[in-house]
Formats: sequence, C-alpha cells, structure tokens
Amino acid sequence: MIFRFLLLSDEVDDFKREIQIDADATFFDLHKAIIKSVGYKEGEMTSFFLCDDNWEKEKEITLVEMDTSSEEDSYTMEASTLNDFLEDERQKLMYVFDYLTERAFFMELREIITGKDLDEAVCTKSTGEAPTQFVDFDTISSSSDSFDLGENFYGDESYDEDELDAEGFDGLDNMAAPEEGEY
Repeated sequence: MIFRFLLLSDEVDDFKREIQIDADATFFDLHKAIIKSVGYKEGEMTSFFLCDDNWEKEKEITLVEMDTSSEEDSYTMEASTLNDFLEDERQKLMYVFDYLTERAFFMELREIITGKDLDEAVCTKSTGEAPTQFVDFDTISSSSDSFDLGENFYGDESYDEDELDAEGFDGLDNMAAPEEGEY
C-alpha cells in the first residue's frame, strides 16, 4: 500500500510537494524524503504532529526521544510506522522543521493506493521554492529598528495619549481586597 502526501507552506504561496511512500515505511523515512525534496540540511530538530480537521495538534512524533512525563506516550520517527498512525485519506499532519519558531509544512494524506508497494519514497511533484529552513533573526532585528507604528497602531487615528486620565487611577492602592468568592 502506498500513501500519497501533499505538503504546503503558509509562507510561500506557490510551494507544493507531493511525496509517495510505502505505508510500511517509518516517519523517519518520510522525514528524509521531505528534507531531500526541499533541500534542507539534516540533523535539525523536527517533529510530525497528527492533527484534527482544524489543524489542532493531537499527537507528536519526534526525531529523537524527548524527556516527557511518564503519563504521556512518546513516539519517535524511527520506531513509528506510518500505517500504525494513518488510516484515512484526508488525514492532516504538520511537519515542524524549525522548532525555534514553530515553522511547519501542512500535510495531508491525499490518497491511499492499495495493491502497490514502493522500495523508497519518491517526490512526484515539486513546484515553487521551499521557505528558508531557518529565520535570520539578524535581518529581522535590523529591519524592526526602523519599524514605524504610525498613527493607526492603537486602531484609532484620533488616539491621543494626553487624553489618558492618570488622576483617575489615584487611590487604587487604598482599596480593600475583595472577599473570597466576591469579584
């Protein structure tokens, strides 16, 4: 059985990758196929998240064993087979490739092809350039120095800081604290 995944990015509009992989492959095999298809360097911290229909993260599958509480199940990519976690077309996943900023690819299991097998994953469609693997914080900080908030920052062009009645806040420190259950 073959799984056909579609990968999209919310950072680059024309980015699209389609990867086909055997259902008996591991999430690590899928991780390697994604890295290869976008030209990212290996060895960085990444995770897959199984998501609900609203892209809410439900279950994490990490590249390496994480130190989590014993109450939570812990899954690693190498020990997790795709068909143990995925069974329905349209299943949604996120592939977080930049842990520091939570940047991710949005993935969907587009098709389950029965009666066929693949020896290794294949990128069958590649359009657009992938977003950069890492955010350059130096570039962001230098551009934010000249960031002008403008008059509309507070949502009201007529906002005037001098209108704030600072005297109206006098005496608050003399107020009694509310009784328990009273608000």
